[in-house]
Amino acid sequence: MNRPGTVIRFINAAHVIDHMFMLIFPAAVLGMGRDFGLSYGELIGLSLGGFIAFGACSLPAGWLGDRWSRRQMLLLFFVGIGAAAIFTGLCTSVPALVAGLTLVGVFAAIYHPVGTAMLVAHAENRGREIGINGMWGNLGVAFAALLTGFLTARFGWRAAFILPGVVALLLGFWFAWCVKDETPPALAAGAKRIGSGMRVSMPLVFGVLALVTATGGVVFNASTVTYPKLFQERLHDLFAAPETLGVVVSLAYAFGAIAQLLIGRVIDRVSLKLPFVLLTFCQAPLLLAMVWADGWVVILLGAAFMFAVFGQVTVNDSMVANFVAPQWQARVFALRYFVSFGASAAAIPMIAFIEPRHGLTGLYLVMTGFAVLTFGAALVFPKTPAHEAKVVAA
Repeated sequence: MNRPGTVIRFINAAHVIDHMFMLIFPAAVLGMGRDFGLSYGELIGLSLGGFIAFGACSLPAGWLGDRWSRRQMLLLFFVGIGAAAIFTGLCTSVPALVAGLTLVGVFAAIYHPVGTAMLVAHAENRGREIGINGMWGNLGVAFAALLTGFLTARFGWRAAFILPGVVALLLGFWFAWCVKDETPPALAAGAKRIGSGMRVSMPLVFGVLALVTATGGVVFNASTVTYPKLFQERLHDLFAAPETLGVVVSLAYAFGAIAQLLIGRVIDRVSLKLPFVLLTFCQAPLLLAMVWADGWVVILLGAAFMFAVFGQVTVNDSMVANFVAPQWQARVFALRYFVSFGASAAAIPMIAFIEPRHGLTGLYLVMTGFAVLTFGAALVFPKTPAHEAKVVAA
């Protein structure tokens, strides 16, 4: 039988890779225009297929994880996303680049429904482990800007895809060696729903989850995709070099890692509604402030916004972990991420349409509207007693 600590370490490594690989392109795109003869908006639009696949393919991935093998699916994730990144780095034409980015999205879709369900199944303290896992995922977002900026400046944008792809392949081979297959959770005897004693409206819980997943997905993706461009514009000549800009963007993302670590500990002790309301309350004012902010203050506002956004992701994952039976969790996580990443994909044409016409100012005003909807949904989320939250997380 696999040791839970070993499995969780590979799950956390996969979370780093998942978010990092999906955000290599938005950071590398700043150095790709000359090779393909396209503007920033046109290049960003090429990633639409990858983000659509990131959401759509989570459904079959979750189903296969529950019905076939979560271990085999995670192995496919490591090998597939590594090979897709290498292919993307070798592309010399626009159609090939679109295909490569789409393949990255296809294999990246495996992680969240499968990896998160594996994490919940092996974790002794769910809130804490979800928070730590979320922290590693957010560090993947930070590494994308940092590592891509460095590799693009030193070796060109192709290296920013190829070298991480090789690392993912090597991790896949190591995972195959260390982690053996286990009985599919759907066949496990005695599985029962977690939190079945909670007296809350389940339709309301899942209705709120669906809404905040959709609105939050748009805000999350639009912000992470445009942060490199936002900082490049608002910080003027202070951080002109790609590698320096990558450091600044990564520092902003790193605050999201802190949020997920802290929120993961908090949700073991209090009702989910408290951090949910507080985190969503902050998002709209921070987006509005970034609309008109300039210079160094953009870094502070961007970091604070990442804290609120990534903290909310931890709360959303805990909803599924607390209210869904183990044998259904991969499929429900798949549905959640299908909605989230499907909405995230909508952010790409939104950016491509709004940015050339109204700049990032217009884009961030639209995002503020989505943030207000998210806060409204948080207000109607049912309050679960703190002592029940402790029992569920145990």
